[in-house]
Amino acid sequence: MIVVTGGAGFIGSAIVWELNNRGETDILIVDELGRDEKWKNLVNLRYVDFINKHEMMQKLESGTCKYDIETVIHMGANSSTTEKDADHLISNNFRYTKLLAEFCVENRIRFVYASSAATYGDGDSGFRDNDNECLKLKPLNMYGYSKNMFDVYAFRTGLIKSIAGMKYFNVYGPNEAHKGDMRSVVHKAFEQIRDNGYVNLFKSLHPDYKDGEQKRDFIYVKDAVDMTLHFAENTQCNGLYNIGYGKAATWIDLVTAIFDSLGIEKRINFIDMPDYLAPKYQYFTEADIEKLISTGYPGPKWDIRAGVTDYVKNYLVPGKYLGE
Repeated sequence: MIVVTGGAGFIGSAIVWELNNRGETDILIVDELGRDEKWKNLVNLRYVDFINKHEMMQKLESGTCKYDIETVIHMGANSSTTEKDADHLISNNFRYTKLLAEFCVENRIRFVYASSAATYGDGDSGFRDNDNECLKLKPLNMYGYSKNMFDVYAFRTGLIKSIAGMKYFNVYGPNEAHKGDMRSVVHKAFEQIRDNGYVNLFKSLHPDYKDGEQKRDFIYVKDAVDMTLHFAENTQCNGLYNIGYGKAATWIDLVTAIFDSLGIEKRINFIDMPDYLAPKYQYFTEADIEKLISTGYPGPKWDIRAGVTDYVKNYLVPGKYLGE
């Protein structure tokens, strides 16, 4: 059995979808559905059981988790970069991951988990995924800090030698509609362009970047999933790994691909960045994926234009989920 925590979420449901494509249906989904429409991501997926994450945590703590598990792919976390409840983030993103990781290592179960590029902070220390780099990082928000907490714990305890952590950069793609304000800019910009014919982007407050020329490493979810499953299957590949395209693109590049996919003339308005966001804003991210490539992975397949075009034309315009 393969366990996918956060299996109803954005990346988690995409992982289940790809596992189904590969003929795998002996899957246990662990998640908390809440009151949003995340459940819709499950409709087209095939799996044998679903369990609430709190029940899973109780089983781990009480030693009553008796599933016959081969692999745990841990995507379950609070991924809000603006979440202010630090205790909640530590419980969800640190303690929960500790429980699962220690259970898996003790029982010789493959464990792959979601870290984040948010751990890199402003990027001044670079974006190197060497395991010991986690000790030097200074995330800009509590979400990134909670993710780095576990990376540091895994490094200091030696757990990292037996597990694989995925440092996801800016992932976009189908099945993210439920994420509200945490949706990718592709999803938000598509709705603005569809409804208004233009898109708003933040003005730059950094002298080295013109408006709209702030850069991020955008990676299509289908590439992110393929990379994740590469590590789930290759049990000798342990440690921390960047999951990104490997080349940064500007926000203008991103929205231009959306306008072109829709056949609409490009119209961009630059608006002031909110005060609360300015001190935490990343102006440049670019995944160093040499370590990923060194494991035998052939490299990403979807550049920004191809990924955005597939997402817009095959999912956003028709309003479809993965698997439909």
